[in-house]
Amino acid sequence: MTHFVSIADLDRDGLIALLDASAAWKRARPHPPAVWLAGKHVALVMEKASTRTRVSFEVAVRELGGHATLLTSDGTQLGRGEPIEDTARVLSRYVHAIVFRTFGAARLAQLVAASTVPVINALTDREHPCQIIADLLTIREQLGTLDGVKVAWIGDGNNMALSWIHAARRLGLHLTLACPTGYQPDLADLADAPTVQVVTDPIAAAHGADVVMTDVWASMGQEGEAARRQAAFAGYLVDDALLAHASARAIVLHCLPAHRGEEISAGVMDGPRGAAIWDQAENRLHCHKAILELAMMGIAAGP
Repeated sequence: MTHFVSIADLDRDGLIALLDASAAWKRARPHPPAVWLAGKHVALVMEKASTRTRVSFEVAVRELGGHATLLTSDGTQLGRGEPIEDTARVLSRYVHAIVFRTFGAARLAQLVAASTVPVINALTDREHPCQIIADLLTIREQLGTLDGVKVAWIGDGNNMALSWIHAARRLGLHLTLACPTGYQPDLADLADAPTVQVVTDPIAAAHGADVVMTDVWASMGQEGEAARRQAAFAGYLVDDALLAHASARAIVLHCLPAHRGEEISAGVMDGPRGAAIWDQAENRLHCHKAILELAMMGIAAGP
């Protein structure tokens, strides 16, 4: 049994193996030769709203021959205050793995501690490791390599930013995060990450970048901060003017959903440089198959 909680839990070889397995599952679609989940059940516990995470995990489980059961807070006892540990103990008797999308990282840690089946972190307020695997696969597909790639993160020092810091640390990627003062990653998270730097100027981050990424300025649970965040993030729009400072081969990524005209312009999103966003979204499906394989079998090798 292997929990998939953080990119930081993987070494370089393990991360590359996961990407290779994801690519293999993509090549094998739409009819993967392996149905090793036949007869197995996976609980998708979604305490936060979801489109891509929910659908891609459901399809991944079913295409591998298994059965996915969706649970949301408003449709289960979780919404009435049942301790997460009790839910974990019960689900461990029913299913073979739990995919958990929640708020605080402490809640995930409680579920992991009480579960006797693999748990996959499908998002917390602190990290989003499943998304980063899809991002890395997309970059490798688009640019042909991850070696020497210069990545610019424009926006909030949020869960995506932290997972990217972990990935840069493992792979030696040159990552520059442009975040307003007060919205930068914690200094402790930057320890032992010599290829990562944090700036406040989006143009400085985008200069010569091969990949320019962004995310919404107010994540789920931060809606009450939306007005304050819009003011703080003024000037952090990923548009053609910002991309003029990136490399000629630069691609744009966004984990979606996007607020067009806020963190990314519609022209960029619908233009040639933003085309990789849709590959990035698709790649969630293939990467989730590899992540399920890693968590439930202890290895990610592909079909």
